[in-house]
Amino acid sequence: MRPHTGLRPYLATAFLARLAEEGMAVAVVMLALHRTGSAAQGAFVLTAWMAPHVLAAPLTGALAERARDPRLFYLCALGGLAAGIAALAVTTGRAPLPVVLAVAALGGGCGPVATGGLSALVARLVPEGADRDRAYALDAATYNAVSVAGPALVSTVAALASPAPAVVLLAASAAGAAVTAAALPYGRTDAGAGAGGNGNRATAPGPESRTALRSDLGAGLATVWRVRELRAVTAATSLAFVGVGGLTTTAVLLAGDRGRPDAGGVLMTALALGALAGSLAVARWLRSFPARRLVPFCLTGAGLGLAAAAAAPSFAVQTALFAVAGVFEGPLLSATLRIRADHSPPGVRAQVFTIGAGLKISAAACGSALAGAAAGLPPYLPLLGIAALQLAAAGVHLLARPRFRPVTAA
Repeated sequence: MRPHTGLRPYLATAFLARLAEEGMAVAVVMLALHRTGSAAQGAFVLTAWMAPHVLAAPLTGALAERARDPRLFYLCALGGLAAGIAALAVTTGRAPLPVVLAVAALGGGCGPVATGGLSALVARLVPEGADRDRAYALDAATYNAVSVAGPALVSTVAALASPAPAVVLLAASAAGAAVTAAALPYGRTDAGAGAGGNGNRATAPGPESRTALRSDLGAGLATVWRVRELRAVTAATSLAFVGVGGLTTTAVLLAGDRGRPDAGGVLMTALALGALAGSLAVARWLRSFPARRLVPFCLTGAGLGLAAAAAAPSFAVQTALFAVAGVFEGPLLSATLRIRADHSPPGVRAQVFTIGAGLKISAAACGSALAGAAAGLPPYLPLLGIAALQLAAAGVHLLARPRFRPVTAA
């Protein structure tokens, strides 16, 4: 069996898991509004769902690296995600709010597995080279695809029935991901080897194992800081995501300013479709283009596209320019994934992926808060600020990355 025969079932797993994650951002707010008449509880629950991501990311990565049986780990982690979503379908708007928040925090703690935790598996399934570069472009495409499919699925089911069945459907999607993850051909790779070359550290329980786990938790963060390629892409994408986190609110305000108060989703859909097209284009034609050069190029393109949208004369032109900006967003994600895979030592690769994803989610949460604070301004001003953050992130990456291409981690 060829090493990359597991790519298709992996992509199915990633799509199902990320569909559940992406859909929750809409579904839980709609469910709370449906049951309580107010979206406030939904906002609190969504915050509780997202907050553990950055805290759980290092632990998720460390456990993924140390797992004696990767199938069991991913089955349990994605099963926990499914259970958390299902529990919220039952408790939101019915149980006391502290109980609902606790359920959301526990379920959200499994979230990093659906993002960085799964992306780290690509290095196990696909050999290094052009095939792996294509695999990461397709992996990035799953993020872009669910950003369109998730909200659309939730909105459709909620319109036909109610938000509760939509949440249950997301739980079923996460459960399906758990099943398909258990069937992936993990094989024996160097991904489980740590710095000392021992791939079986997870077999030692007790105090020594707990000490090793604490050491592992710091190893991922240290690697992100120490390896300049990783530090550069993490700093740049985190800064960029401060802007990305404010795009949804800004898009709604832009649409309202154009007399289209219900069309904010159109702009975000255009962005997501552009990102999906960009990811697929990289997978087809630019799979070997150096990732370190793609990052600042894409950040610059996205920034210029959004800046042009701020000055667009009509809503139709704004929509087209959001799609153009999205075309650059898609390849940026695939380049980021490639850099993490190429420059992470095998023993901490999963941690690097989960830490990077957790930091981006936290940065996006900050951006969302900033966009809310700026809601009273003319909407083109926050959009220009978001565009400026993309351009600044491109500069950060150019300044922080090595001036030469370092030797790829073994």
